[in-house]
Amino acid sequence: MSAPEVTEVLHERALRLLQEDASKIEKLIEVQMANLTTRQCPLYEEVLDTQMYGFSREVDFAVRAGLIAELAGKEIINKLERNLAVLYEALDRKG
Repeated sequence: MSAPEVTEVLHERALRLLQEDASKIEKLIEVQMANLTTRQCPLYEEVLDTQMYGFSREVDFAVRAGLIAELAGKEIINKLERNLAVLYEALDRKG
């Protein structure tokens, strides 16, 4: 494989791995949306916030290492943040 081919494979692999991790967080959000438990137990919110923070660090590393474009990383994080905001709004309405 040539250097550009290796770079492309690494870009694709990094993006795929990040998308898999984002999907796991999406599933956590979906479960919470389906159950809409009250905010009186903040554990779930803390888990989601911790997952989001860890994921943002993963994305930051991938961007700084040149494995993905900054815009691609921002798009993945923004999508998760929008979904998380919808969840928190729904919890606020319920609570």
